[in-house]
Formats: sequence, structure tokens, C-alpha cells
Amino acid sequence: METGTVFLQLPENEARRALECDGGNRSVDGDATRNPFAGLVSHLRASWLSGKTRPIEYRVAQLEALGCFLDEKKQQILEATASDLGKAPFEAELSEIFLCKNELHETLNNLSHWMKDKHVDRTLAMQLDSAFIRKDPYGVVLIIAPWNYPIQLFLVPLIGAIAAGNCVIVKPSEVSKKTERLVAEALPSYLDKDCFAVVTGGVQETTRLLENKFDYIFFTGSSPVGRIIMTAAAKHLTPVTLELGGKNPCYVSDTCDVTNVARRVAWGRFFNAGQTCIAPDYLLCTIEMQEKLLPALREAINDFYGPNPRESPDFGRIVNDKQFQRVQRLLGSGCVAIGGQTDEAERYIAPTVLVDVQPSDPVMQEEIFGPILPIVVISNMDEAIDFINSRERPLAVYAFSSSDKVVNQVLERTSSGGFCGNDTLMHVTLTSLPFGGIGNSGLGLHHGKFSFDTFSHHRGCLKRGMGWESLNAPRYPPYCKKKFGVIQATSKVSRKNDCTLL
Repeated sequence: METGTVFLQLPENEARRALECDGGNRSVDGDATRNPFAGLVSHLRASWLSGKTRPIEYRVAQLEALGCFLDEKKQQILEATASDLGKAPFEAELSEIFLCKNELHETLNNLSHWMKDKHVDRTLAMQLDSAFIRKDPYGVVLIIAPWNYPIQLFLVPLIGAIAAGNCVIVKPSEVSKKTERLVAEALPSYLDKDCFAVVTGGVQETTRLLENKFDYIFFTGSSPVGRIIMTAAAKHLTPVTLELGGKNPCYVSDTCDVTNVARRVAWGRFFNAGQTCIAPDYLLCTIEMQEKLLPALREAINDFYGPNPRESPDFGRIVNDKQFQRVQRLLGSGCVAIGGQTDEAERYIAPTVLVDVQPSDPVMQEEIFGPILPIVVISNMDEAIDFINSRERPLAVYAFSSSDKVVNQVLERTSSGGFCGNDTLMHVTLTSLPFGGIGNSGLGLHHGKFSFDTFSHHRGCLKRGMGWESLNAPRYPPYCKKKFGVIQATSKVSRKNDCTLL
């Protein structure tokens, strides 16, 4: 997703050079005499190696402290997000607090079960042994968060990282300045400072931070910067989760409830002033459906935000001047059918619908990340699916139709990080569903148990007794066909319709 931080403003070739600078021999966590974060990373690693974060009691205590942070700092969170993004209290409480508490409660309710060793099937030769999967913490984790949901998008992965027993450094976005300050000043007082830290800053700080060896990196941001993060991680062979973004298509069939479609699409597109990585980025429909949708979308926008959305307390603002200018330029694509008004002083862009949009127009070349909804006309569902599949795989695909067959066709014949039929955004509110991208929209999963699994190394373990050595004799030299036959009979995994006679 587009984030617009100073780090992201650096040209990619320069960022790569920055990530490659200061090379040479250094300790596992960087040279403490040259890297300002090496000491912090080393301190957290020492805490992790001590085993402090492993007991369930410790993990639960830290997770409950996050709940206290959300409860006690609720008003400050609402004020900070209003200052940074013009977020309505309703939207901020829903997206930044309520959904985080759902994740937190899901984790606390299930953590003891998730942590248990998972015993697995054994062959006949190993019936006396213990084979299981142990969920080990990775170690020291780095979470780099964006500005558009500045609490949720660091806190949800942090919940998973703590639940899995890791030490964590959180890097909030400096673009959402008030929220960054709140997180930096308040969060450390709730968590164990020996195991958790907040680092602030822009390109220089992030670049130096990434020089250190982490055991896992979780990044939310744009695809170009995701590649830079992955390059930095590769130097230490550090695994990553990349939550990126892209252009999420929304197909609307000719058979649907137009009013309901318009309300659900308008809500998903204009929530947080369109600055949502899973927002429907463009509509695909026939010309006949477009003529029906336009008045329905106009009515939905009026119902939600009134005749002048600029005066609505429920409609947000673009985060900064750079992002405002970028989104404003996209208004030149196609023709404005609804909205189009702007106010640079307020960083206000009205909820806007564009028609006569061509696939080659600028608005179709990048993730919009603002309150603009282009409509691309297609002839039928097959053409819509071909259009979707001709582009990079998105973070989400949406399909609206009164026919389950149509919705299922779109689901089965496309590929995306997630899918939602006959609604927008709502699939990410379920802690039971994984959230993540595919291809250009990201890699890796989180939410609920998927967060715990992401930050856990699934360690295959086998424990055998010291006795019964005669059972091992067939595997030892000198070899012969008879010995192999014994091994085959006692260790073979057979197809269910296969019969092995012992």
C-alpha cells in the first residue's frame, strides 16, 4: 500500500545503495560503534536468549498490557488519528481499537491451545517414539508499520509476535506524526522494556535499523519498498512477511440489488477517505449497469456524508500534501461523474466517481489510495475476469451478483490475497480468516492464529528411547535386500487403496 513516509520517498536505486552501504564484517546485530541500533537489538536478543519471553504467563501479561494501552489511551488515539487523517471517531474506534481488541481477545482465548505441541502420525517402526511439532519463537522481530491505520497495523502483528514469544522492535510511520508520538511515548510504559522497544524516524533511521540482523521482519507498505525490505532481509537470510497492496477490482454483474451494491461499495471505497489497502480500487461493469449505479452511488454518498461531504464529520482527509497532490492528479483521468471537488488547504478531496476511464489512464496505473472510484466498462463477466487476470494479483477481489454461480465463477477463475462476495472490506474483520497478499500484493499471512503461526518457527521434533537397539539393526551396514524389505514394511507410507502384506 502507498504510505508516503520519508523512507518511501527515497528513489529505489538510492534506497538500494543505502541498504547496501556500510558493508563488511560486523557482529550479528551490526557494529555497535557504527550502528546506532546495534546495542538495542543486542539487548533484546540477550533478553530473548534468556528465555524470558517463553512462559505463557509472561506472554499473557504482555498481551493484557496491550489491552490496557487501548483502554487507557483510547481518547488520545482518537485525537491523534483525527489530527493525522481527519478520522471520524466512529471509524477510528472501529478500525484502530475495536478490531485490535478482537484480535487480542481471540489470542488470549486460544493461546494455551496454540502453544501446545502438535503430535503427528508415526510409522510402524516409530510407534514407541514421540513425534511432534514445537512452536518456537523466532527471536528478535522488527515490525514496520504504515500511516493509514497507524495503530491497527502495528498492533495486530505485535499481538501475534508477543503471543509467539518473541522480542519486538516496532517502527511506526513518521507520516502520522501525532500517532507516532503517542506510540513512542506511551507504549513502552505498558510493555517490558527489556523485550520490546519503539524506534521512530525516517529514511536514515529505517535504513540503519535494517542493517541489523533480525530473526523476522514484518512490513506493511508499498510494493517497491517491499522489495527494498526484502533485499535488506536477504543479507541475513531473514524471513519476511510483506503486507503490500495493489489495485483491487470490484466486478458488478447485471443481476444485483443496485442500491445495496452502491452503499457497500461507497462505504468500502470512501472509508478513511479511501486510504485503505483493501478498498475497491475500481469497478468493472457493463454500460447498462453503470447507468444504474451512478444515481445509486450519488444517493449513497449523499446519505453517508450529506450534500457537501467537506462539512461531514464522518469524512476524512488526505494524510499530507504530497499524497494530496498525487491523488489530485488522478482526477484528470476519464470524466468526473460524481464529486471531484478539492481543497488543498484542508487536503480535502470529495468522494469521486470517474467514468469513461481507459485501462491506460493514470488512475489505472497505480493504487489510488484516495477517495476516487473509476468505473471501467466491460461487456460481460468473462471480459471482467480476463481484465483482472491481465494485471498484477491484487490484495482483494470483490464480486457482486444475485447469482451465487457468478460470484463463484469470479472466485474460482481469479487469484488474489483475499476475496469477498457481495460486500467490501468485511472479510478482514474476521479473526478466523487469514489476511495477506499474493505476488505483487505481498507474501505471508496474519490475523488470529495465522499471526501466531507467522511469528512461530514450526520445529519438527522426534524423541526416541535409548533401548530397543535391535529395532535399528536393519538400517545399519552391511546392507542387504532383506534389511531393506524390513525397513520398507515398517516405514512405508502407503496409499489408502494400497495393501502391504507384512
